[in-house]
Amino acid sequence: VEVLQLRGKSLIPVGVISVSGQFKRGELISCVDSDGTEVARGLTNYGATEVELILGQSSSVIADILGYGGDDELIHRDNLVLV
Repeated sequence: VEVLQLRGKSLIPVGVISVSGQFKRGELISCVDSDGTEVARGLTNYGATEVELILGQSSSVIADILGYGGDDELIHRDNLVLV
C-alpha cells in the first residue's frame, strides 16, 4: 500500500499476499489493504489463476513459474488509479 500511495509505483507480485475472485488479463480489478479497504483500481496484466501462482514472488521469476515471459508488473502504474 505504501509503495502505491506514497511512491507512485506499479503493483508487482512480491507486494501481493492474496487474490480473490475470477478475472482475466486486461480487466479492471480492485486492490485492497490487509483490512479490506480499497486503495486502488487498475487493469491487470495477468488473470486470477496466474496471479495465484506468482503472488509474493520476484518479477524476475515470473517466466520460470508461468513457463512464458510477460510483464514485470501485475498492474502498471500507468493503468492504476488510487482511490
